Amino acid sequence: MDRKQQAALGLSLLLAAFYAGPAVAGGTDAAPAAPAPAVTAAGPADFRRTSWTELAQQYGNPYFTEEAQAALSPDVLAAWWTVFHDDVLDGLIRTALTNSRDLAAARSRLNQARARLGIAKAARLPWLDAAGGWVRSQVPDNVVDGVLPEAVTRGALGPYDAKKEGSYAGLDATWELDVFGKTRARVRSASNSLQARNAQLYSAWVSLSAEVALNYITLRTLQEELAVTERHVANLKENRELVAANERAGLLSSLPADQASYTLHAAEARIPALKEGIGSTLNRLSVLTGTVPGALNDGLLPAKPLPDVDPRLYNAIPAGVLRQRPDVHAAERAWAAQIAKTSEAKAEMKPRFTISGLLGFATLDGGLFSAGSRGFSLLPQVTFPLFHGGALAKNVRVQKEKEKELQADYEKTVLQAAAEVRSSMTAISQDHERRVFLEQGRAAARDACGLAQNRFRNGLSDYLDVLDAERQYLQLDQNFTEAKGRELTSLVSLFKALGGGWEPLGAAAADDVPSGRSANHDEGGARK
Repeated sequence: MDRKQQAALGLSLLLAAFYAGPAVAGGTDAAPAAPAPAVTAAGPADFRRTSWTELAQQYGNPYFTEEAQAALSPDVLAAWWTVFHDDVLDGLIRTALTNSRDLAAARSRLNQARARLGIAKAARLPWLDAAGGWVRSQVPDNVVDGVLPEAVTRGALGPYDAKKEGSYAGLDATWELDVFGKTRARVRSASNSLQARNAQLYSAWVSLSAEVALNYITLRTLQEELAVTERHVANLKENRELVAANERAGLLSSLPADQASYTLHAAEARIPALKEGIGSTLNRLSVLTGTVPGALNDGLLPAKPLPDVDPRLYNAIPAGVLRQRPDVHAAERAWAAQIAKTSEAKAEMKPRFTISGLLGFATLDGGLFSAGSRGFSLLPQVTFPLFHGGALAKNVRVQKEKEKELQADYEKTVLQAAAEVRSSMTAISQDHERRVFLEQGRAAARDACGLAQNRFRNGLSDYLDVLDAERQYLQLDQNFTEAKGRELTSLVSLFKALGGGWEPLGAAAADDVPSGRSANHDEGGARK
C-alpha cells in the first residue's frame, strides 16, 4: 500500500465515521442504530459476514440476548488472531477471554445497563399495587367518660362502643400518560447506554486479545533471537578453537586469539538478557490469561518459529472498517443517549398527565367482600410546573452542554481512531519493507561469512576478515529476527486500531450502520 493509497483510505475512514453520527434525533422516537457485536469467550459475533441489521432482525432484538449468542455457531465467530495460524496463540487468547476479571466486570456493567433499560420501559405501563389489612382499636375509658360528650356516649343510638374492628382490601393503579415523550426519551437514552456498554465490553475484548497476541509475539521473537545467538556462539567457539590451535602451532600471534575471545564473550553476554526477557514475558502472559506464574511454561518454553502472514492481508482493508471500532461506537452511542436525556429534560417542563384509580373493599362490621363494602375512586390529574426557580430550564441547559461535551468526545475519538489506523498502516508498511531488506542483507552476510572462513583456513586472509564477517552476520541475523517480530507486532496493533479485525482476503459485508447527524435542539419552553 503506497502513501497515496494510505492517505485516501485514511480520509475515507475519517469522513465515513464523522457522517455516521447518532441516528437518534432529540425529538423523535427513532429506532436505535445497529448494536455492537455480542461477546462470548470465543469472540464477538461475526458482523463482517453477517451485517448487524441482519443479526438484529434475525433475533428480534436491538441487542443480542444470551439465546442469540448461543445460536451463533463457532463457524461464524470472528477471531482475528487466527490469521497467524498458531494453535498455541489461539489457546492463550481463549484462556484469557475466559478468565479475565476485566471482561467479567464489563459483562456486569452490560447487565446493569440491560436492567436499567427494563426499568425505563416499565414507566410506559400502568403501575398496579395491591393492599389489604385488618385493624382493631379501643378508645381509652377516660377518653370515653371524660372527653367525649354525653350525647355521644349515651345518645339515642345506644352506648358508645369503644372497641372498633375493621378490614380493607383493594387495588391501587397509577398511570402517567407520555404525552410529551419524556418516557420515550428515557427509553431511548437507556437503549443507547446499553449499546455503549456492549461496545465497551467489545473494546475490552479487543484490548485483551491484542495484549495477549503482542506478548506472545514478543516471546517467540526473544526465543528466536536466543536461538540465533546460541548458534552464532557455537560458531565463534569453533573459530576460537581453530585460532588457538594455530597460535599453539606458532602460525598466529596471540592477538587473533584475544580477538576471538572477546567477540565470543560479547555474543555470550546477550544470552542472559534474552532469557530474562523470556521469563518476564511469560509472567505477563500468566497475568493476562489469569493463571499462576509458571503454569504456562510447559506449553510456551519449547520455542516455535514466528508465524507467517499472507502479505496480501495488508492491502485488503475496506474503507468503512473504522466504524466497527468499539470505542468509536461507544462514544457515538453515549452521545445519542445524551441527546435523549436532553429531550427528557425538555419534557419535564411540559404538563404531566396522570390517571390514578382505586378499587377495593372496606368494612367495620366484618362483611368485607359484601356489596355494601365495595368502593372505588378515579382521579385524572394534570400537573403544570409553573415556577421552580429556573431549575428546569437550567437542567435543560446542563443536558445540552453535556450533549456538546459528548459530541466533542465522539469527534475526538474519531480523529484519534483515524490517526491510529493511519500510523499503524504506515508502521506495518515500513516494517515489512525493513524486514525484506534485512532478509536480503542477512543472506549476503551469511555468504560473506562462509567465504571469509574458507579464505582464512586456506591461508588467503587473516582472522580479522573472519571476525568482521561474523560480527556483521550476527548483527544482521538478530536484526532480521527482531524485524520479523516487529512486523507481526505492527499487524496486531493494526487489528487493534481497526477494532478487532476485518475480512482479509474476501469481500466484507456492509456494516449497515444508519447515517445522519443529530439535529440541533432549540432552547424552547418558558423559564421554569
